[in-house]
Amino acid sequence: MTELQLSTAIEELLVARNPRHMQVARAALEPGYYLRAAQFLQGIRETVIIGTGFPVTSTFETDGPVGAIALYDTLETLGAKPVLACGPPLSDCLKDDYRVLELTAGDLDNAAKQAQECLQRLQPAAIVSIERPGLASDGRYYNMRGEDITERCAFFDPLLDQANCPTIAIGDGGNEIGMGNIATAIGELDINAAVTCCDELLVADVSNWGAYGLIALLATWSGRDLLAQVYPVEILDYLSARGSVDGVTRENTLTEDGLEAEEGLRVIQELRVLTGFLDD
Repeated sequence: MTELQLSTAIEELLVARNPRHMQVARAALEPGYYLRAAQFLQGIRETVIIGTGFPVTSTFETDGPVGAIALYDTLETLGAKPVLACGPPLSDCLKDDYRVLELTAGDLDNAAKQAQECLQRLQPAAIVSIERPGLASDGRYYNMRGEDITERCAFFDPLLDQANCPTIAIGDGGNEIGMGNIATAIGELDINAAVTCCDELLVADVSNWGAYGLIALLATWSGRDLLAQVYPVEILDYLSARGSVDGVTRENTLTEDGLEAEEGLRVIQELRVLTGFLDD
C-alpha cells in the first residue's frame, strides 16, 4: 500500500459512521489530506501549537481535548515541543500538567494582537486546531444547536490567519476552524458554517479521531506503534474529573459526541491494523 493509499484508507475510515455528514466534506477535499497534514509535522523539533476547547454551557466538551492531549504526547515523544492553546476553564485545568498558551482576548482586535505576540515569541513550526469553534461570516461563534457562544469562546482563529507556518485544522460538523476551505460544499448542512481557513483541513466523525489519524501516519514513519500509547479512556477520566461534558448530551460522562469511549478505542485499533502494527 502506498502512502497515498494508506491516507485515503484512513480518510474513509474516519468518516465511515457519518453522524454529521462529514462524508460530504470528505468528497470536497483532495484525497491524501491526512498524509499532507502529517508531513507538516514529520521531524519537527520546534514548537507546535495545538488549539482546542469548545465551550459547552459553563465548561468544555470532551471532543477536542482528548485528541489534543494524545497528539501533544505523541509529538513530545518524537522530539517536538507542543503547547496546548485554549481559554478558561480548560486552560486552568491543563496548566499544571502541560505547556499551555492561555487565550484571554475577549474580542477579535485584541485576539489579533495577542496572536501576533504569541507567534513572534513561540515561532511555531506548525499550528494544529482540533475542534475549535470557527468564526462564522458574521464574526460570531455558534454551536451545533445554532446558539451564539461568542462570549464563552476564546479566539484562536487569528493565530491561523497570521501564521507563517503550516496550519492544520480538524473538524466534524462544519462550524470549526478550517471549514472555510470547503465553504461551498458544506453550505447545505444545517450549521452556521465557519469561514476560517487553514492549509490542510481534516475531517472525522469525531474530531478526536482526526488526531489519531495523524498519529497513525507519524507512527509509520517512526517505525513505532505510537497509537498503542494512546489511552483515550484515561484522558477522558482526567478531563471528567475537571468538569468536562459530552458535547451532545452535555453530561459529565466518559463519552465523546454521544459515543461511548469504546468507539474511539475501536477506531484506534482499526488504524493500527491499517498501519500494520496490529493483526486484523
